[in-house]
Amino acid sequence: MSVKVNIPAVLRAAVGGSKSVQAESGQLREVLAGLGEQFPALKEQVFGPDGGLHKFVNIYINDEDVRYLENLDSKVADGDTVAILPAVAGGSRQA
Repeated sequence: MSVKVNIPAVLRAAVGGSKSVQAESGQLREVLAGLGEQFPALKEQVFGPDGGLHKFVNIYINDEDVRYLENLDSKVADGDTVAILPAVAGGSRQA
């Protein structure tokens, strides 16, 4: 079996337009590394030059924020769902 990784609209071009992709289970860092190998453009959007997650990227396993689990060492089991959610900022500038 595998895990489902939900891809937000802003990152879908990096995975060929798919709303979700399948990945092998394991530690979260292994799941994301595998996706990075399969989709290099996604790797650039999720990881920084130091190999860690960009600070604006939030990752959830079954709706649980990995920052409150074991971060990249969190276990992702067969049938789990991982969601990648980059933070979105914006607004208007007033004169």
